[in-house]
Amino acid sequence: MNTQLTGYLRADGRKGIRNVIVVAYLVECAHHVARAVAAPFGESAVHLIGFGGCYPNAYADRMMKALCTHPNVGGVLLVSLGCESFDRASVEATVAASGRPVKTLVIQSEGGTRTTIDAGRKWIAETLTDLQGVPSVPMSVAELTVGTVCGGSDATSGLTANPGIGRAFDLLVSNGGTAIFEETGELIGCEDIMASRAATPDLAIALRESVEKAARYYTTLGHGSFAPGNAEGGLTTQEEKSMGAYSKSGNSIISGLIKPGELPVVPGLHLLDVVPDGEVRFGFPNINDNAEIAELIACGSHLILFSTGRGSVVGSAISPVIKVCANPETYRRMREDMDVDAGRLLEGRTTLDELGREIYQLTLEVSNGRPTASEDLGHQEFVLTYKSFEPSGPTCHPAS
Repeated sequence: MNTQLTGYLRADGRKGIRNVIVVAYLVECAHHVARAVAAPFGESAVHLIGFGGCYPNAYADRMMKALCTHPNVGGVLLVSLGCESFDRASVEATVAASGRPVKTLVIQSEGGTRTTIDAGRKWIAETLTDLQGVPSVPMSVAELTVGTVCGGSDATSGLTANPGIGRAFDLLVSNGGTAIFEETGELIGCEDIMASRAATPDLAIALRESVEKAARYYTTLGHGSFAPGNAEGGLTTQEEKSMGAYSKSGNSIISGLIKPGELPVVPGLHLLDVVPDGEVRFGFPNINDNAEIAELIACGSHLILFSTGRGSVVGSAISPVIKVCANPETYRRMREDMDVDAGRLLEGRTTLDELGREIYQLTLEVSNGRPTASEDLGHQEFVLTYKSFEPSGPTCHPAS
């Protein structure tokens, strides 16, 4: 199994597997202009992200800074209307301090829509030329961070794709890499078995508390993380869905618990707590799968392993998404959107260990530049909403 990787070296010593320019709008009023700036440059080179809210939010600020300094990002263009509350100067300073080229365009100061679009396109064209000089250097598996999420789950998800990803995670961790699983709202009922894998007793307590928080949050909302499509796909209970989602974590020791925008401090397996702290303030914790993908990326994930049974077509800006299809019928119907046919396991055409090795090997190939199905199709979905978090404490990082 080839484990030789090549990455793009950043000033902070981290290495990326892609070298993209991010165009980030800082309020919905700047979304159209930002999209028009990015449009002529195609899907591979320039990625659009943004925050729609006009009012300040520490979570969104931390997420934006983490995303704009992600190792897959080579340069950043910030697009502001001018009267929103997002602290554009602070974001620009953070990106500049990371050694990346950065520019802020304020539509109200530039003179309006057309002049801002022209200025943005000119800057991107110049910066794309500069990015060709970013050095390509050897990169080890130990420098790779991979996240996982499941969406459009059905009764096959917990039998094929999810445990297959778990096997791939075990291989990644055993080779010194970093793996991140999440969806604490879909781990309800699994807190005790998850805590039994914690690196320390204090971390075990923190893991349990994160799931208990999710249960309280969903109870207050009166709506759990169980969609009609899950039921139509044959899932019968929250517990069944939880066990399937949990199987994506594999069997490695859990080394830490992080929150959105925080980087794992040591290699190994980490749980990402995606449910806000404090009282219920901003509604449903993650309005769709891409909100969770964005959080995984903000925690340093170079790429995402996405399990789906019903069939999801989404990709993401910044980090490639590998689609692992759990249901063989879905794979045959939506083959163009899928990367791995995990449903072969149900038909006796592979074993779980073979499936895990296949997903792991594809992870390495994508890290070396092989495009995923969603990249080929131009998918760059992105969502960033309002949330509220307290920083994770030292018990969440026992090995630091």
